[in-house]
Amino acid sequence: MISRIIKFFTNEWIIISAIMLNSILLFLMGYEQFHDNEFLSLIDHFFTLFFVIEVVIRVGLNGWNKYISQNWNKFDFIVVAISVPSLFELIIDIPDVSYLLVFRLLRVMRILRFMRFIPNITKMFAGIARAFRASIFIFVALVIYNVLLAVLSSHLFRTEAPEYFGNPSISLYTIFQVFSLEGWNEIPNAVIQNSDPGSWKPVLTRLFFFFVVLTGGIFGMSIMNAIFVDEMTMDNNDHLENKIDELNAKVEQLLAQQTNQPPPESEK
Repeated sequence: MISRIIKFFTNEWIIISAIMLNSILLFLMGYEQFHDNEFLSLIDHFFTLFFVIEVVIRVGLNGWNKYISQNWNKFDFIVVAISVPSLFELIIDIPDVSYLLVFRLLRVMRILRFMRFIPNITKMFAGIARAFRASIFIFVALVIYNVLLAVLSSHLFRTEAPEYFGNPSISLYTIFQVFSLEGWNEIPNAVIQNSDPGSWKPVLTRLFFFFVVLTGGIFGMSIMNAIFVDEMTMDNNDHLENKIDELNAKVEQLLAQQTNQPPPESEK
């Protein structure tokens, strides 16, 4: 009986099915008509208990040190642990205006457990980490450049367009929008419409945003994307590089054998 229970809670297909069903349930509970449904909440608590039992059984089988040494087990444990406080709803009434609400909302993190079953997800995360390390300096440079332009544009255009450049914080978001080429034409048009047509402001505005789009939006973001994508796809060439190395090694062995081979009898 106990062995059947252990097999049930350690069967990967059962775990995947439970995660998918729980994800669908959490999605439905996001609708207002199902938000406070007691029956659905009870089922959600059942899934929480299910995942807690799964973790307890896996720790009992492998031991804590061996279990927690694996990264995916660390991830599973954290996700399950932060959803456990929602079980207090069975004992006490958690109000919607309290820090305890955070624990209720964190139960949706259980959906992320499905990621561990995606094929080659580990390689994808490794590629993301490698790409981030490679592009970190470009990212920092773009952030510094964004801050510089935000402070400058706040001083230049705060009077004409306070909704975009009222202070450096607002300007920071506006310049980032321009970097992403989102509304890059609407923002300078708002400044120009509120500027004196006979002044230098309209011309300066066009030149300023032309420069920002060119340097930050086209060159800056393109360089960062190119580095990021190049590092992400580097794993795709590993197999070919290994094959080439193997062929080179075989060719060198053949050449070495021919060099050390004794001459034919006719030449002696």
